[in-house]
Amino acid sequence: MILEAGMKILRRAELPRKQPGRALLLFLACSSVLLFFLNQSHLATPFRTGPRSPPRFEAGPVDAHAAVSTTYAQRRIQDYQSPEYTAPGDTAPHPPQPQNAPPNEESGKEETPEKEEEEEEGEEEGGGGGGGGENSTESLISAILDEQRQRLRQDMENYAFHPKLKAKSVKDLVLEEGGRPVRSLVITTWRSGSTFIGDVLQSHPGTYYHYEPLLDFGINQVRHGKEAAQAIHNLKHLLTCDYSGMEHYLDYGPDHPWLFAHNEVLWSRCQAYPDLCWRPEFLSPFCSLFPFQSLKTVRLRLNLTQELLQDKKLGVQVLLLVRDPRGTMQSRRHRDWCPGEPDCDDPARLCSDLVSDYNTALVLRRRFPHSFRAVRYEDLSFDAYNMTKELFNFFHLNYHPRVQSFLDTHTKETIGGVSSTFRDSKTAPIHWKKDLEWEEVERIQRVCHKALKLWGYVVAKNEEHLRAFMPVGLFRFP
Repeated sequence: MILEAGMKILRRAELPRKQPGRALLLFLACSSVLLFFLNQSHLATPFRTGPRSPPRFEAGPVDAHAAVSTTYAQRRIQDYQSPEYTAPGDTAPHPPQPQNAPPNEESGKEETPEKEEEEEEGEEEGGGGGGGGENSTESLISAILDEQRQRLRQDMENYAFHPKLKAKSVKDLVLEEGGRPVRSLVITTWRSGSTFIGDVLQSHPGTYYHYEPLLDFGINQVRHGKEAAQAIHNLKHLLTCDYSGMEHYLDYGPDHPWLFAHNEVLWSRCQAYPDLCWRPEFLSPFCSLFPFQSLKTVRLRLNLTQELLQDKKLGVQVLLLVRDPRGTMQSRRHRDWCPGEPDCDDPARLCSDLVSDYNTALVLRRRFPHSFRAVRYEDLSFDAYNMTKELFNFFHLNYHPRVQSFLDTHTKETIGGVSSTFRDSKTAPIHWKKDLEWEEVERIQRVCHKALKLWGYVVAKNEEHLRAFMPVGLFRFP
């Protein structure tokens, strides 16, 4: 285009052929004038914008939600694909068949008067238009809740309530009925036996199990500051079945399904109805049906539980679970998420937390003698039946036949991988003696001497002593 315009100017100028320099200068001058006018008329952009360079847009309004700061790292949420079948063994009501999509307004098809009258009558019967999808979801949630109520009535039939509960019926323990659930909280750290004790609690009928509710905090120990305030906020919300204000927790779940997968009664519903699984309008009323609420976390240090213990309306029972740091460090070696994380792979930090937890435990025992207790994982494992009875008495739970059955099948032999709760409880707590090299044991003991002494663990003197001694000594609080 520019070349053609330039040639026309040259022809009109009738320049002699012997003056090519003047012709070239005139051509360049004309080209510059044309480019100037093209820029002024905003036609230059197509020359700079091709298929590999997207057009430039003015900045739009800032998303207010994206600008809000958070104590968590932001993560992308993947689509949660919904299976088209009901999970095996699940007898929950089937979801309604999808309704036909409304006609496309752009298709050009005209509605007949009879069709319009039918739609108007349908809107009047349904209480107005636009709520079909919401009504369908509400109906589905209502059906699931009714079916779960029936299951709980069967599970809790002839249940013997703990005398300290002073409950006349299950309704006294159900949030939906205005009651106060029995709330059990287990505090520990990674690879200290909490998965086992969590599953023992879940084997009790009528239990809703909050598994690792601080999973979205990463491989970190929550000790103080803004993270501590957020953690306590989350725990209070979950223990009261209030899933509002838990956006990050719920957004984290679809990419990390084990957040709910350990909660057996909830996960069976999630498998059947994944579209409901992470929605507060389903989770809050579903949780509120259960008379027993159990929660275990490996990321919260004991000092932060005082706020929960002081809340009389919450009425929580807190158990601190402790393990020999040598066994804990040996067990963490099998986890690919631990190396490089200071709160996980540094024995000095682990033992500093053990000392801090011990000092806090001394205070809590005096202030909350009926609501707080500490126990060593080794003591629980060596005498699983009697210790479980003691702990259930502390939690105000009935030592139900289901609990006995769980112990019968999970404490006799070791089956499965490092996360399995099928363990030979007599040998599992101290197998680290054979697995760790003496140099590693010596390194751990060097930074953990005080913690070992406070919690009643015996220090190995040399490699020969390591392979033969009993590392678990007597322990009593002063």
